[in-house]
Amino acid sequence: MKICIVTETYPPEVNGVAMTLYRISGELRKQGHRVTIVRPRQSSEAQNACYQDETIIRGLPLPGYDALRFGLPCRRKLKKLWAKQTPDIIYAGTEGPLGQSAIRAAEDLGIPIVSGFHTNFHEYMKHYKLPILANMVEGFLRKTHNRTLRTFAPSSDVIEKLKAMGIKGTRLLGRGVDTELFHPEKRDNALRQRWGITEEDGVVALFVSRLAAEKNIPLAAKAFERIKAQHKKVACVFVGDGPERAKLEKAHPDYIFAGMQKGEDLARHYASADLFVFPSVTETFGNVVTEAMASGLVTLAYDYAAPRRYIEHGRSGYLANFDQSDDFLQSLDTALEQRTQWKAIRQSARQTAEALGWEGIVSQFVIDLEEAIAESA
Repeated sequence: MKICIVTETYPPEVNGVAMTLYRISGELRKQGHRVTIVRPRQSSEAQNACYQDETIIRGLPLPGYDALRFGLPCRRKLKKLWAKQTPDIIYAGTEGPLGQSAIRAAEDLGIPIVSGFHTNFHEYMKHYKLPILANMVEGFLRKTHNRTLRTFAPSSDVIEKLKAMGIKGTRLLGRGVDTELFHPEKRDNALRQRWGITEEDGVVALFVSRLAAEKNIPLAAKAFERIKAQHKKVACVFVGDGPERAKLEKAHPDYIFAGMQKGEDLARHYASADLFVFPSVTETFGNVVTEAMASGLVTLAYDYAAPRRYIEHGRSGYLANFDQSDDFLQSLDTALEQRTQWKAIRQSARQTAEALGWEGIVSQFVIDLEEAIAESA
């Protein structure tokens, strides 16, 4: 099958959506499919940079994220591209100007198109103090996705929300995790020493994600302070970058800010920690949760999306009632009280992650794509 993935975000960007689409495209190729990518040029790339099977279009910086870009409308260019090399189906991974252009061009050419729901943009509005726009964004998302044959979402609770929004043709496209990259054996005692933890009885508490308002970072900071109040030897580490970093560094000079990490360096940071604290309430899945579990960490998160599906409270991690900050902190207290059980919890988390390969997930995705193509014939 010839599949074209259109997305506003893709490596060299580092975020959950970019890495998910990279993994999906890689597994599709591994299974024998021809995959092409359409994406914006990033600020870190030379103007003449080109890549095999990738079409690079012009982009502009995303407000608040100067390092990220969204694609400019390019309906005419896409029509010309696909008239010459027609894919069997198009996957619009994002809903921005580039995704809109892809939908219009596919409609013009009669090419089947499906879409992905990767980000709860409508729920971001309250975190950016724009709740009045939430209904408007929700309507835009509904209109966008209902123009495609299928809308793929990463978890059952997201699918239920999409159905409630009036989005039709929903299908599950789960998430795997690279258990070779993210592995407990990547633990680096030299890195722990740099963080000031020289003994095994010390605790490294870790947060990995964009440092942005929608990630509920103030609660992560409260959790870190609670850990420090109960243990003498604690390192609180933030991995990631974003618009909240400067304010966070000023408020908490005692925290460690490791910046954005990739590949093996990211794997070392995960595995060198002990407790993964993730209070975000806006995830469609939460790739960082399964990465932390694969790395053998004790994870604390809210009971939805990936944590609900893969964490068994008290056995492979800890859960808190959704968006209940007091309950989150109480679950943290429980985790700290049960520290003697962490070794068994870490082993259970790793065992759970080992079953989350990409092969079966992408194979089912292919079946769903074939059904969409047959439906459009």
